[in-house]
Amino acid sequence: MKFTSVYLLAFSFIFSLALSQSVLARGVYQQPDDFISHAFNAPTPKARVFWIDDEAQDVIEEILSHRFKKMRLRYWQQESETVWILEEIGKESPITVGIHIKDQAIAQTKVLVYRESRGDEVRHDFFTDQFKSVKLKDDLKLDRHIDGITGATLSVRALTKLSRIALWLDAHVTKS
Repeated sequence: MKFTSVYLLAFSFIFSLALSQSVLARGVYQQPDDFISHAFNAPTPKARVFWIDDEAQDVIEEILSHRFKKMRLRYWQQESETVWILEEIGKESPITVGIHIKDQAIAQTKVLVYRESRGDEVRHDFFTDQFKSVKLKDDLKLDRHIDGITGATLSVRALTKLSRIALWLDAHVTKS
């Protein structure tokens, strides 16, 4: 009986260690409401809704390279600034990203919630700072190359795609 309990204890320890390793990269780094209020550095404006029409559906799906099933997206706007809280799958789970755009260029990109088991390096400033001042070209590509991170390729792609989408959406809601 004692022999079995030692194995059971060892198995429990190894299982909990493995589980804790897979959870290490996951986390909530900032609440969306906090990101929005910090971006505007003023009282948070009322949320607005962008309805996904056929054109938007086509553009978003072209950027994502897969179906997009939402009918609307919430955003916040104050003059020529918008904030978008968007999600895209990294490898298996959604990554929630806040993107602040000012004068049709990215002012800030922040990973708000990361649910993948690895690749969370994309949440650090050394990576997200690459998006500052980036604009969208006519061909729906960013006007600057974003360096990847070894082991986080799919997360890098997710943030890059979300940035392209946010810039395109911003251009449509801030049109004069």
